[in-house]
Amino acid sequence: MNVIIIEDEKPAARRLQRMLSKLNIEAETMLHSVAEAVSWFNFNEHPDLIFLDIQLSDGVSFEIFEHVKTEAAIIFTTAYDEYALRAFKLNSIDYLLKPIDEEELEAAINKFRATKKSTNGIDVNELRSLLTQTGNVERSYKTRFTAQVGQHLKLVETGDIACFYSENKATYIHCFSGRNYPVEIPLEQLENDLDPEKFYRINRKCILNINAIKDIVSYTNSRLEIKLENFDEFQLIVSRERVKDFKSWLDS
Repeated sequence: MNVIIIEDEKPAARRLQRMLSKLNIEAETMLHSVAEAVSWFNFNEHPDLIFLDIQLSDGVSFEIFEHVKTEAAIIFTTAYDEYALRAFKLNSIDYLLKPIDEEELEAAINKFRATKKSTNGIDVNELRSLLTQTGNVERSYKTRFTAQVGQHLKLVETGDIACFYSENKATYIHCFSGRNYPVEIPLEQLENDLDPEKFYRINRKCILNINAIKDIVSYTNSRLEIKLENFDEFQLIVSRERVKDFKSWLDS
Protein backbone atom coordinates (compact mmCIF):
# COMPACT_ATOMS: atom_id res chain seq x y z
CA MET A 1 0.00 0.00 0.00
CA ASN A 2 1.43 3.35 -1.08
CA VAL A 3 0.53 5.96 1.55
CA ILE A 4 1.47 9.64 1.90
CA ILE A 5 0.80 12.20 4.63
CA ILE A 6 0.01 15.85 3.84
CA GLU A 7 0.22 17.77 7.12
CA ASP A 8 1.83 21.15 7.85
CA GLU A 9 2.63 20.43 11.50
CA LYS A 10 5.72 18.24 11.29
CA PRO A 11 5.37 16.80 14.84
CA ALA A 12 1.78 15.78 14.02
CA ALA A 13 2.95 14.24 10.73
CA ARG A 14 5.67 12.24 12.49
CA ARG A 15 3.21 11.09 15.15
CA LEU A 16 0.82 9.85 12.47
CA GLN A 17 3.72 8.16 10.68
CA ARG A 18 4.63 6.28 13.87
CA MET A 19 1.01 5.27 14.45
CA LEU A 20 0.79 3.92 10.90
CA SER A 21 4.06 2.03 11.37
CA LYS A 22 2.49 0.17 14.30
CA LEU A 23 -0.16 -1.01 11.81
CA ASN A 24 2.61 -2.18 9.43
CA ILE A 25 2.02 0.73 7.06
CA GLU A 26 5.03 2.77 6.04
CA ALA A 27 4.25 6.35 5.00
CA GLU A 28 7.67 7.44 3.79
CA THR A 29 6.45 10.57 2.01
CA MET A 30 5.34 13.51 4.16
CA LEU A 31 4.36 16.79 2.51
CA HIS A 32 3.77 20.00 4.42
CA SER A 33 2.23 22.60 2.09
CA VAL A 34 0.01 23.08 -0.94
CA ALA A 35 2.98 24.02 -3.13
CA GLU A 36 5.05 21.05 -2.01
CA ALA A 37 2.15 18.65 -2.59
CA VAL A 38 1.40 19.98 -6.08
CA SER A 39 5.04 19.62 -7.07
CA TRP A 40 5.20 16.08 -5.67
CA PHE A 41 2.03 14.93 -7.46
CA ASN A 42 3.35 16.27 -10.76
CA PHE A 43 6.52 14.20 -10.61
CA ASN A 44 5.64 11.05 -8.67
CA GLU A 45 3.37 8.05 -8.96
CA HIS A 46 0.17 8.79 -7.08
CA PRO A 47 -0.48 6.88 -3.85
CA ASP A 48 -3.29 4.50 -2.94
CA LEU A 49 -4.20 6.52 0.15
CA ILE A 50 -3.67 10.10 1.31
CA PHE A 51 -3.89 11.31 4.91
CA LEU A 52 -4.85 14.92 4.31
CA ASP A 53 -4.93 17.82 6.76
CA ILE A 54 -7.35 20.60 5.77
CA GLN A 55 -5.47 23.70 6.91
CA LEU A 56 -1.92 23.83 5.52
CA SER A 57 0.75 26.46 6.03
CA ASP A 58 0.15 28.14 2.65
CA GLY A 59 -3.57 27.54 2.15
CA VAL A 60 -6.30 24.94 2.41
CA SER A 61 -5.75 21.48 1.01
CA PHE A 62 -8.45 21.62 -1.66
CA GLU A 63 -6.17 24.02 -3.57
CA ILE A 64 -3.91 21.05 -4.32
CA PHE A 65 -6.62 19.49 -6.46
CA GLU A 66 -7.11 22.65 -8.48
CA HIS A 67 -3.72 21.83 -10.01
CA VAL A 68 -3.59 18.03 -10.02
CA LYS A 69 -6.11 15.25 -10.39
CA THR A 70 -5.79 12.05 -8.38
CA GLU A 71 -7.90 8.98 -7.82
CA ALA A 72 -6.24 8.18 -4.53
CA ALA A 73 -8.52 7.53 -1.57
CA ILE A 74 -8.43 10.17 1.17
CA ILE A 75 -8.66 10.08 4.93
CA PHE A 76 -9.00 13.61 6.25
CA THR A 77 -7.22 14.57 9.45
CA THR A 78 -8.66 17.71 10.98
CA ALA A 79 -9.42 19.69 14.11
CA TYR A 80 -12.83 20.73 12.79
CA ASP A 81 -16.08 19.63 14.34
CA GLU A 82 -17.43 16.39 12.88
CA TYR A 83 -20.84 17.86 12.02
CA ALA A 84 -19.28 20.38 9.67
CA LEU A 85 -17.46 17.58 7.85
CA ARG A 86 -20.33 15.11 7.61
CA ALA A 87 -20.52 15.46 3.84
CA PHE A 88 -16.85 14.65 3.37
CA LYS A 89 -17.74 11.00 3.73
CA LEU A 90 -19.11 11.23 0.21
CA ASN A 91 -15.65 11.94 -1.17
CA SER A 92 -13.41 10.14 1.26
CA ILE A 93 -12.87 6.94 3.17
CA ASP A 94 -13.14 8.65 6.53
CA TYR A 95 -11.97 11.61 8.58
CA LEU A 96 -10.13 11.63 11.86
CA LEU A 97 -10.42 14.39 14.42
CA LYS A 98 -7.19 15.55 16.04
CA PRO A 99 -5.63 14.41 18.23
CA ILE A 100 -5.89 11.16 16.28
CA ASP A 101 -6.94 8.10 18.26
CA GLU A 102 -5.14 4.84 17.51
CA GLU A 103 -8.31 2.75 17.43
CA GLU A 104 -10.05 5.20 15.11
CA LEU A 105 -7.00 5.21 12.84
CA GLU A 106 -7.00 1.42 12.65
CA ALA A 107 -10.75 1.42 11.92
CA ALA A 108 -10.24 3.90 9.07
CA ILE A 109 -7.47 1.75 7.59
CA ASN A 110 -9.66 -1.35 7.82
CA LYS A 111 -12.46 0.58 6.14
CA PHE A 112 -10.11 1.50 3.29
CA ARG A 113 -8.93 -2.07 2.89
CA ALA A 114 -12.48 -3.38 2.90
CA THR A 115 -13.86 -0.97 0.33
CA LYS A 116 -10.82 -0.10 -1.79
CA LYS A 117 -12.85 2.95 -2.59
CA SER A 118 -11.54 5.45 -5.12
CA THR A 119 -12.48 9.08 -5.10
CA ASN A 120 -12.63 9.02 -8.94
CA GLY A 121 -11.11 12.48 -8.88
CA ILE A 122 -11.72 15.31 -6.44
CA ASP A 123 -14.71 17.58 -7.04
CA VAL A 124 -12.98 20.87 -6.27
CA ASN A 125 -16.16 22.95 -6.33
CA GLU A 126 -17.90 20.62 -3.87
CA LEU A 127 -14.83 20.58 -1.66
CA ARG A 128 -14.61 24.38 -1.74
CA SER A 129 -18.30 24.62 -0.80
CA LEU A 130 -17.86 22.22 2.10
CA LEU A 131 -14.85 24.08 3.39
CA THR A 132 -16.81 27.34 3.24
CA GLN A 133 -19.57 25.70 5.27
CA THR A 134 -16.96 24.51 7.74
CA GLY A 135 -15.73 28.07 8.16
CA ASN A 136 -19.24 29.15 9.12
CA VAL A 137 -19.65 26.61 11.91
CA GLU A 138 -19.42 28.18 15.32
CA ARG A 139 -16.69 26.43 17.23
CA SER A 140 -16.34 26.34 20.98
CA TYR A 141 -12.99 26.62 22.74
CA LYS A 142 -11.84 25.87 26.26
CA THR A 143 -12.57 28.63 28.74
CA ARG A 144 -10.61 27.18 31.66
CA PHE A 145 -7.94 24.61 32.47
CA THR A 146 -7.31 22.45 35.53
CA ALA A 147 -3.80 22.46 37.01
CA GLN A 148 -2.40 20.32 39.81
CA VAL A 149 -0.93 22.38 42.65
CA GLY A 150 0.38 20.03 45.31
CA GLN A 151 -2.64 18.10 46.56
CA HIS A 152 -5.04 20.66 45.13
CA LEU A 153 -6.64 21.31 41.76
CA LYS A 154 -6.63 24.91 40.55
CA LEU A 155 -8.96 26.26 37.87
CA VAL A 156 -7.23 28.74 35.55
CA GLU A 157 -9.38 30.87 33.27
CA THR A 158 -8.13 31.01 29.68
CA GLY A 159 -8.25 34.82 29.77
CA ASP A 160 -5.70 34.79 32.62
CA ILE A 161 -3.17 32.80 30.56
CA ALA A 162 -0.32 34.67 28.85
CA CYS A 163 1.12 31.59 27.18
CA PHE A 164 1.51 27.82 27.24
CA TYR A 165 5.01 26.37 26.97
CA SER A 166 6.74 23.02 27.04
CA GLU A 167 9.94 22.25 28.88
CA ASN A 168 11.57 18.95 29.79
CA LYS A 169 8.72 17.04 28.10
CA ALA A 170 6.10 18.77 30.29
CA THR A 171 3.54 21.47 29.47
CA TYR A 172 3.01 24.57 31.59
CA ILE A 173 0.55 27.46 31.83
CA HIS A 174 2.14 30.87 32.34
CA CYS A 175 -0.31 33.40 33.75
CA PHE A 176 -0.30 37.19 33.47
CA SER A 177 0.40 37.19 37.22
CA GLY A 178 3.72 35.47 36.59
CA ARG A 179 2.66 32.13 38.12
CA ASN A 180 3.33 28.88 36.26
CA TYR A 181 1.19 25.75 36.51
CA PRO A 182 1.71 22.31 34.97
CA VAL A 183 -1.03 20.83 32.77
CA GLU A 184 -1.25 17.34 31.33
CA ILE A 185 -2.07 18.45 27.78
CA PRO A 186 0.50 18.51 24.94
CA LEU A 187 0.83 21.65 22.85
CA GLU A 188 -0.45 19.78 19.78
CA GLN A 189 -3.81 19.24 21.49
CA LEU A 190 -3.87 22.73 22.98
CA GLU A 191 -3.73 24.20 19.47
CA ASN A 192 -7.12 22.61 18.83
CA ASP A 193 -8.56 23.68 22.21
CA LEU A 194 -7.68 27.38 21.98
CA ASP A 195 -9.32 30.22 20.05
CA PRO A 196 -6.95 30.85 17.09
CA GLU A 197 -7.86 34.54 17.08
CA LYS A 198 -6.33 34.89 20.55
CA PHE A 199 -3.65 32.21 20.69
CA TYR A 200 -0.84 31.39 18.24
CA ARG A 201 1.87 28.75 18.30
CA ILE A 202 5.07 30.64 17.54
CA ASN A 203 7.32 27.56 17.61
CA ARG A 204 7.39 23.97 18.85
CA LYS A 205 7.72 25.11 22.49
CA CYS A 206 5.22 27.94 22.94
CA ILE A 207 1.65 29.07 22.27
CA LEU A 208 1.07 32.69 23.26
CA ASN A 209 -1.89 34.95 23.94
CA ILE A 210 -1.99 38.03 21.67
CA ASN A 211 -2.90 40.18 24.69
CA ALA A 212 0.30 39.13 26.45
CA ILE A 213 2.68 40.56 23.84
CA LYS A 214 4.72 43.40 25.32
CA ASP A 215 7.13 43.92 22.44
CA ILE A 216 8.21 42.33 19.13
CA VAL A 217 11.88 42.66 18.13
CA SER A 218 13.69 41.63 14.94
CA TYR A 219 15.95 38.63 15.55
CA THR A 220 18.64 36.84 13.56
CA ASN A 221 17.86 34.86 10.37
CA SER A 222 14.64 36.79 9.65
CA ARG A 223 13.04 35.63 12.90
CA LEU A 224 11.21 37.60 15.58
CA GLU A 225 11.65 37.72 19.35
CA ILE A 226 8.55 38.18 21.50
CA LYS A 227 8.67 39.91 24.86
CA LEU A 228 6.05 39.01 27.49
CA GLU A 229 5.52 40.42 30.96
CA ASN A 230 7.05 38.31 33.77
CA PHE A 231 8.32 35.56 31.48
CA ASP A 232 11.98 34.63 31.97
CA GLU A 233 11.97 30.87 31.28
CA PHE A 234 13.59 31.16 27.82
CA GLN A 235 13.63 33.38 24.74
CA LEU A 236 10.40 33.38 22.76
CA ILE A 237 11.43 33.22 19.12
CA VAL A 238 9.01 33.00 16.20
CA SER A 239 10.51 30.37 13.91
CA ARG A 240 11.40 31.67 10.44
CA GLU A 241 8.83 29.53 8.62
CA ARG A 242 6.08 30.96 10.86
CA VAL A 243 6.95 34.66 10.67
CA LYS A 244 4.73 35.45 7.67
CA ASP A 245 1.75 33.64 9.15
CA PHE A 246 2.41 35.20 12.55
CA LYS A 247 2.29 38.71 11.05
CA SER A 248 -0.97 37.84 9.30
CA TRP A 249 -2.35 36.60 12.62
CA LEU A 250 -1.42 39.90 14.29
CA ASP A 251 -3.29 41.81 11.59
CA SER A 252 -6.40 39.62 11.56
